[in-house]
Amino acid sequence: MKKFGKYAKFLIYGIAVVLINLAGVTLFLRADLTQNRLFSLSPASRTAVSTLSEPLTIHVFFTQNLPAPHNQTERYLKDLLEAYAAASNRFFNYRFFHVTAEDEESNPRGAQNRKMAEAYGIHPLQIQMVDQDEIKFKKAYMGLVLIHGDIVERIPAITATDDLEYRLTTAIRKLNNKVSALLNLKEKVHVTLILSSSLETVAPHMGIQKLADYPEAIREMVQTLNAKLYQKLEYTHVDPTKDPGTENLLKTHDVLQLKWPALFNGKVAAGTGAIGIVMTHGEKSVELPLLNVMRIPILGTRYELVDLDRVEEMINAGVERLVNIHTDLGYMADHGSPPPFGRGFAGQQDAGALSTFSSLAGQNYAIKPIRITEETIPANLGCLVIAGPTEPLSDYALFQIDQALMRGTSLMLFPDALKESQSRQAMMMGGGQEFQPFDSGLEKLLSHWGVTLKKSLVLDEHCYRQTLPREMGGGEQSLYFAPVIQDRNIDHSLDFMKPIKGLVALKVSPLTPDEKRLQENDITAYRLLSSSEKSWEIKNRITLNPMFLRPPASDEEKEKKTLAMLLEGEFPSYFAGKPLPEKPVAKDPVDAKEADADPAAHTRPQPEKDPDLSRIKPKKAFLAEGKPARVFVMASSEMLKDNVMDPEGKTENAIFVLNLLDYLNHREEIAVLRGKRARFNPLQETSGFTKALVKSVMVTGLPAGVILFGLGVWLKRRRRKKRIQAMFQ
Repeated sequence: MKKFGKYAKFLIYGIAVVLINLAGVTLFLRADLTQNRLFSLSPASRTAVSTLSEPLTIHVFFTQNLPAPHNQTERYLKDLLEAYAAASNRFFNYRFFHVTAEDEESNPRGAQNRKMAEAYGIHPLQIQMVDQDEIKFKKAYMGLVLIHGDIVERIPAITATDDLEYRLTTAIRKLNNKVSALLNLKEKVHVTLILSSSLETVAPHMGIQKLADYPEAIREMVQTLNAKLYQKLEYTHVDPTKDPGTENLLKTHDVLQLKWPALFNGKVAAGTGAIGIVMTHGEKSVELPLLNVMRIPILGTRYELVDLDRVEEMINAGVERLVNIHTDLGYMADHGSPPPFGRGFAGQQDAGALSTFSSLAGQNYAIKPIRITEETIPANLGCLVIAGPTEPLSDYALFQIDQALMRGTSLMLFPDALKESQSRQAMMMGGGQEFQPFDSGLEKLLSHWGVTLKKSLVLDEHCYRQTLPREMGGGEQSLYFAPVIQDRNIDHSLDFMKPIKGLVALKVSPLTPDEKRLQENDITAYRLLSSSEKSWEIKNRITLNPMFLRPPASDEEKEKKTLAMLLEGEFPSYFAGKPLPEKPVAKDPVDAKEADADPAAHTRPQPEKDPDLSRIKPKKAFLAEGKPARVFVMASSEMLKDNVMDPEGKTENAIFVLNLLDYLNHREEIAVLRGKRARFNPLQETSGFTKALVKSVMVTGLPAGVILFGLGVWLKRRRRKKRIQAMFQ
């Protein structure tokens, strides 16, 4: 009986262990102890999958038995999709397809999955692996597609996990918005192919073949795409050579036009031609280039027709922009501001354009260039970006910006307090450029709200250090005009700023907050970025040649400077109690020329012209007090340029700008989600004494501790031995 009781107890324990494990399969608890909660879904991700209105299916195509770290990527992706499924409603599901490469035909199911992946546009990537101490290369499939209704979104390459949740969640939100927008679309999107038949004679000599078949290929491609977009596309082919009525279409839209003389002794007649796609919906339009013009050194000019797969992606993106799937992002495109899209001669990028910023911001926003001297700022705009105007803004332009803020439009301001100019003296000293104070007009608005832009540049001993080539002596050179913003000088009180541990500023002027004015206006101010305690200002005869820049000898001239501020509240209008500025009337250049040629023309009776309707103002056109809004200001347009922001958007500088953009558009959840992938965690700087102390402890302290511990154990055993001997004597 006693023996039976032991077996019964063992059986009961075994059953309890099995039941606990079964309960753990369905009822599990996981604690994410990482600082950015990298392994937990963000609230934005939970909301995206829990509010789906139609079935969303994710097909993952992955090659099995991949070497590290790609096998960890697959494991992380499985865990992430399981978390999505747990937080979703009944419309979310996913499936993994194991794909084999072409040289691995032994698995018929893998070959079948490969054909499916190719049909969805998922192509193999070449990865590096080590096999038997040899470096080899292997083709692997690592991508997925999201299918929502009839719409397909691809993530063709998943090579890292740091931004995977961000990419998935933004794609899910985009698809959900796209389906809803297309189903509610009343008018069709017109896709017009403009292709001159005259190009067929010169195309073979440009290296372009089968141009005559291009219209039919585009028609079939649009027809296939139309099936995925709920039949919302309407295709038309226009030939300017045969239809002279297309002149207005070419004048209205930015379509590539070519002109050539007679070639090959008259075998190819002189002529003109146009090629491109124009997409229109209502009053909106998008132009898609179909011919790339490249100027290659030595080889000369080369022409390349855009591949049909790329055309399909361009049309799909054009639809998204036309039906307002992306939120509009305003950008002031006049007053000498750098162009947001850099399209120069022969397809080359404009050196001063903000092409990287536009590309990254365009993933979630439709950038809308606004010339505020000619058009009004849209009332429903979420945010307006103003970067580095080089021409002073008129009072009317400032009035437009002021009233946009009163309506609740946030402002993202990157003005330059100094303007670069050529100086013979600076060039003789090797500087090349000299900086002079510049007033854009934004200083009036900012000062009225409680922030002053100082006409100087901030230099900092904690700065970016440039590695010099051997021919220049090697070593490092401190670029004092590029301060490195340390973690302790970043305000982490806002959630989107918490993952930002450090970044680099460039040619930035200091800001001075007026605490009294801010308090009177009831505006909350955040000092987001500050320089170190070893920074100083330069004001007069500023040149940035590193050879001539030296820190001040006295530490009294060094102090922390405010570099970037974020203001929140209900801003008062700068124009309250002042005469409202009128819109400047542009003078007709023909009339001006005639008036200059004939002074008596000023006294002649002028023909009656149409009245300036812009002078007729509706009631309540002026807002003296605004709705809650946000204003960010940092006196450096360099922060948005291509040499500071990386194309992938993974550096701290890019994450800071994009997070800030989301925050100003009241999309804090996306900003927090993007911040999870920040990986820059710098060590805190310490003094030389602390470094020496830590080094001494690690080198001599640890061995000494082990020796002392051993002596203690030996002494304890010796005392115990003596006690035992004393007991038996």
